[in-house]
Amino acid sequence: MSNWFETARFGMFIHWGTVSQPGWELSWPLVGGLGALPEGQSISIADYYATAKTFNPVKYDPREWARLARRAGMQYAVFTTKHHDGFAMFHTRESDFSIEHAPYRKDIVRAYADAFRAEGMRVGFYFSLCDWHHPDYPAFTDADRPYKWGTWRRSTPEQWQRFLRAMFGQMRELLTNYGKIDLLWFDGGWERTPEEWQSTEFERMIRSLQPDVLINDRLPGFGDFKTPEQAVPPIAPSEPWETCLTINHSWGYNPRDKHFKSARALVHTLCEVVGKGGNLLLNVSPMGDGNLPAEQIERLEAIAAWMGRNGASIAGTRPGLEPWQFYGPSTRRENRIYLHLLMRPYETVAVRGVRIKKVAGVRTHSPDLELKFRTSCAAADMIFNPDPIGELSIEVPERALDPIATVIAVDFA
Repeated sequence: MSNWFETARFGMFIHWGTVSQPGWELSWPLVGGLGALPEGQSISIADYYATAKTFNPVKYDPREWARLARRAGMQYAVFTTKHHDGFAMFHTRESDFSIEHAPYRKDIVRAYADAFRAEGMRVGFYFSLCDWHHPDYPAFTDADRPYKWGTWRRSTPEQWQRFLRAMFGQMRELLTNYGKIDLLWFDGGWERTPEEWQSTEFERMIRSLQPDVLINDRLPGFGDFKTPEQAVPPIAPSEPWETCLTINHSWGYNPRDKHFKSARALVHTLCEVVGKGGNLLLNVSPMGDGNLPAEQIERLEAIAAWMGRNGASIAGTRPGLEPWQFYGPSTRRENRIYLHLLMRPYETVAVRGVRIKKVAGVRTHSPDLELKFRTSCAAADMIFNPDPIGELSIEVPERALDPIATVIAVDFA
C-alpha cells in the first residue's frame, strides 16, 4: 500500500455522463431505478442512450474543478471514465460508444487527468466492469426490467470472450495513454464471479502497466483498500479505507434532488472519517454543460474556507486519541493532537489518559488563540511518578469557537 493514500484523507469523486444533460442519475434509470437512490428515475433504453447524440459540454473546464478541489484540501480525485451504461468518456478503439463520437469529440478524461495533475493532485479512474450497453455483455433491454439480483442475462462463451477482450483493451488504454495513474476505482463486479471477470489476469495486466497503482476492493478477489459507501463505519476497518459520499442523495446531477447536506455536516463527516483513520471521497455531479451545480460549489467553498483555517488537522494526519480519552474525533501529527469539537462545548473540554507533565500548550487556530488549561491526576502519582498520566481540562471561551467545527491543538513536549 502506497503511503500517500493512508494520509491523503480527502478526495473528490466525479460522477458525470451524457444523462447529466436532462439531469438523470447515471446508469440506474436504464434498469428501472434503484431503491438506494430515492430521487432516481426510470427511463426507457432508447431515451437514455439518445443523450449520447447531443452531449456537448462546452463549459467543461477541469482546471476550475481541480483548483476548487485543491482549495478544499483534497489530495486526489476519481473520475468516472465509464459507468455501468457503457459510455466511455475517453477515446477508445474498443467501441464507438464514446465521447469521441459525441458532438463534443474531445477527450474528457485526458483533460481531467492533465488538470488535476497540474494542481499537484493524485489522479484516479473509476471504471465499471459491467457494461449494460455492450452487445456481448449482453446489453440490458426494457424487457429485462425489473432489475433483480442474480437474474441478469448471460452471454454465450464466445460473446463473453469478445467482451473481455474489449474490457481488457479499454483498461490497457486508460493505463497507457494518460500518464501515471495513482488509483483505480472499480465498480459493477457483482454480476459475475472473479473467475468470469478473469480478475487474476486483469490485476496482473494492471500491475504490469502501472506497478504503483492502488486498486479498490470492488475488483472481485482483490483490493488494496476498503470502500464503505454513504456512511461512516461504526468501527474502522483494519485495512486502509475510504468512505465515498454524495452531497445530496444522488451520484449524478439530479436537479430534483434538493436534499443537500450542509457544509457543517460535510466537515463533521470529514472529521469523523479522518479521526478513524480513513479518507473521505466526496462526490460532485457536473451538469450537462460541464459546470458544477451552484449548491455544490457553495459547500465546497465553505469547506475550503474551513480547511484554510484548520486543514493541518486533516491532511497528513493519523488517528489521535482513543474514544474514551476524548468525546469526539481527534487526529495526530508528530507531538500535536488535534481535537475536533463537533458539538458546542460548555466551559471546558476534558482529555483523559495523557502524560500531563508533557503538555506544552493548547490553542486554536481559527481564531489564533492560546487556551488556558489545568491538569490533574492521583496525588500519589503526582508525588512519586515523574511522568504521571492524568486528565487535561481545557477552557474554551465563546470567542474560541469556529462556526463550522472548532479544532483545538494540544502540543506535547
